[in-house]
Amino acid sequence: MTDRTEPLGLTVHSLPQPGVEVLRQRQASGRLKMLLVLAVCAAPALLSYFLYYVVRPTGGATAYGTLIQPSVPMPAVQAQTLDGQPRALRGLAGQWLLVLVDGGACTADCEKRLFMQRQLREMNGKERERIDKLWLVIDDAPVSPALMQALAATPAMNVLRLPRAAVAAWLKPAEGQVLEDHLYIVDPVGEWMMRAPANPDPAKLKRDVERLMRGSAGWDKPGRQALIETPPAGAPLPGASRP
Repeated sequence: MTDRTEPLGLTVHSLPQPGVEVLRQRQASGRLKMLLVLAVCAAPALLSYFLYYVVRPTGGATAYGTLIQPSVPMPAVQAQTLDGQPRALRGLAGQWLLVLVDGGACTADCEKRLFMQRQLREMNGKERERIDKLWLVIDDAPVSPALMQALAATPAMNVLRLPRAAVAAWLKPAEGQVLEDHLYIVDPVGEWMMRAPANPDPAKLKRDVERLMRGSAGWDKPGRQALIETPPAGAPLPGASRP
């Protein structure tokens, strides 16, 4: 018989570290809570679109603009004011946004769209305080002083520079059109949810905006200040006449 005088060897297998496991559980719980918060924030907007464009199409009416399904969140990018100051694009969330896209030179067609944008907001009466306007300038061309003076004399106007590529990664034109052809509607959650047709009928587009205001009346209130604070009385845009 062999005398075994050597000590027994024990193999210690790695055991889960309690601290690591607790950390993983906390991270999973945190992600779940974040998703629930996002769902709760987006639910009122989604419900209002569903009620007014699916469940309750008054008189068989449908949206004049194109509903974007699913809606597209505003990107977390830095834009610039015309004097070169950085502005977070998402800082504009909190109001309905009527968004136009064009170069700084702004041709006559561009001015007409800016005038239509202004009129759409003003024709909403007291609900206009829930709507802001945004012009995304997608190049480095200077904006004429006369146009800037006219824009500065209109309420709730925001003008920001953002490269075309950054805008095109968020907003999409209809097939056969370009970014500059449309007016885009962004909800207070910061989601692009509607695109107006090129050369739209302002009266039909106004009905879409009015229905959005009614559908969101229970959860959306005015409150965020525009980047350009202006007096209530506004001058007409150069080249545009009042209807």
